Amino acid sequence: MGSGTPADFNSQVVQPDSWASRATLAHARSLLGKVLVRTRGGRESAHVITEVEAYIGESDLACHASRGRTPRTAVMFGPPGHWYVYLIYGMHEMLNLVTGPPGWPSAILIRGVAGIDGPGRVTRALGIGRSLNGSPATPESGLHIEDRGIRVPDRAIVRTPRIGVDYAGPMWAAKPWRFVAALESSEKTSAAIRRLARPVQRLLHSREVP
Repeated sequence: MGSGTPADFNSQVVQPDSWASRATLAHARSLLGKVLVRTRGGRESAHVITEVEAYIGESDLACHASRGRTPRTAVMFGPPGHWYVYLIYGMHEMLNLVTGPPGWPSAILIRGVAGIDGPGRVTRALGIGRSLNGSPATPESGLHIEDRGIRVPDRAIVRTPRIGVDYAGPMWAAKPWRFVAALESSEKTSAAIRRLARPVQRLLHSREVP
């Protein structure tokens, strides 16, 4: 697998139906190097995704869906490529991307982007809250994902157990479903990510943004 950003690569919006398969772990791994794009007040900021965690279906006791379908988790049972945003500890918003077909409740937690570590810090820095819960990951919603050609090689990815899920029991807590881009392992990828680590601000002329 290559690394870095091809000079002639054109940014592409990753469409919601791209996340329709049940291959949640593959989706999680593929998110590393993708770009989370936040649009507010007609301005856009771009942030390379560097850390994620996968939560897979009702059998995964660390997954909210293990409690069944509730008003809170209904979005997880819906179509793929939508945002699941919830509050923990009364203060931290958690951003998740729903994956899999309707009725297959899986999601990927965005734990870090370049320059910002921790899911609560990510949402706070990007102004993400529960108003986005259930929204599609499209430019029109104000939050979407782009492929800008950054490829994170396998050697630059560290897999570990998920953080803070001991309540799920030893088997589920031990699942290596956290994926982290170890940037120091890939100089080209690290350089490409650093170029996008500082939010890229630009005025959007092509459409009216609330």
